[in-house]
Amino acid sequence: MSLYPLPLLALAIISLLIPTANAAQITVSTADGQPLEDAVVEVYYDSAAGNPPQEENIYQRDAAFHPKVLAVPTGSYVAFPNQDTTRHHVYSFSPAKTFDLNLYLQETPPPVQFDQAGVVVLGCNIHDHMQAFIVVSDAPYAAITGAEGMLSLPTLPAGEHRVRVWHPQLDDSQQVWWEGIITDNDQLEVSLELNALPPPVPTLSPLQQRFKDAT
Repeated sequence: MSLYPLPLLALAIISLLIPTANAAQITVSTADGQPLEDAVVEVYYDSAAGNPPQEENIYQRDAAFHPKVLAVPTGSYVAFPNQDTTRHHVYSFSPAKTFDLNLYLQETPPPVQFDQAGVVVLGCNIHDHMQAFIVVSDAPYAAITGAEGMLSLPTLPAGEHRVRVWHPQLDDSQQVWWEGIITDNDQLEVSLELNALPPPVPTLSPLQQRFKDAT
């Protein structure tokens, strides 16, 4: 004798046979098909709950910014701790946020508020090769791809939604976005043609140059 009434058993079998809807997913790659890390993906849709501001850090170590790309909701604060033994002078001239943190070592300046959406390019007045990016976003969803170039999106409302993808190497201006449409169950593949020039090569100190020549 069945443990379940026949109608319930039939419904259980039918539910197993009907495929469940897949969550939307985005894969970002280069034009030659290589997974693309550090791509920022924004998805715009109606959301009752906006993204609250965050408090984040971009620290300096080995004369480099970490992380190289950061995405934060509009209104967030970012601090810039110096973990090097040399001073840094962090600044940005970007329209979305202009600021200047004069030479400092371990005395981390107060966090900077990023209250306007856009791409903020960071530099160091002492080390020209140092560069990082803060993408300030007012989209309900914004995230950064890892080494696999893939993002699984949260549950989206039914229908089509605007999607934007940005990468530092898309264009020399660092302000160009790829734009398209995604639905609530799309497996979207985005191929980006990287046109920006490579970042400058770090200048070696005399001691570092001697070590390099010796090896």
